[in-house]
Amino acid sequence: MATADISHVSEEEENYLRMNLLLTGISPRAVRVLFDNEFHPSCLEASIKQDMGKLLDLKKKRVINAAQWNLLCPRSGTPNSSSFDVTLMVALLRNLTNLPPPAGGYDQLPSSTDTTTTADLARIKYFRNQLAHYDDGKIKSTLFIAAWDDISGAVGRLGGPSMEEECSELKT
Repeated sequence: MATADISHVSEEEENYLRMNLLLTGISPRAVRVLFDNEFHPSCLEASIKQDMGKLLDLKKKRVINAAQWNLLCPRSGTPNSSSFDVTLMVALLRNLTNLPPPAGGYDQLPSSTDTTTTADLARIKYFRNQLAHYDDGKIKSTLFIAAWDDISGAVGRLGGPSMEEECSELKT
């Protein structure tokens, strides 16, 4: 198998690629650890049915889109969190559990000293949204270092030491 020559990739482009892998590869699995704790896979379908009224309201308010709705209520089979993205898991955790919201809410970047579970969810959600707005595929090294430490700390707290180790390996 041939390997790609990526010597032409700048440091800022490499930062973007690493951050993208962190936020789309590792962090969803960390969020899923918490999600599956709150909505155990064996009870997920029952939880969805129990909260159908709230879910319909979230769909009506466009918090949950059609594709996410189809994951929650598949035509065949049962819902499975492994197919849920971070946005859907955070929406469900935020609206269907008794987890206290982070101090600044879910739509702001929490203080780096706020290491509560919900602050970590807000942190991951915030940085995923930020990444989506980088049109040039580049992240400056100063921002990369600060954001990486913030995100990988959240991943470690939510997903455990093995996921934090994955973050360290991906960074280098």
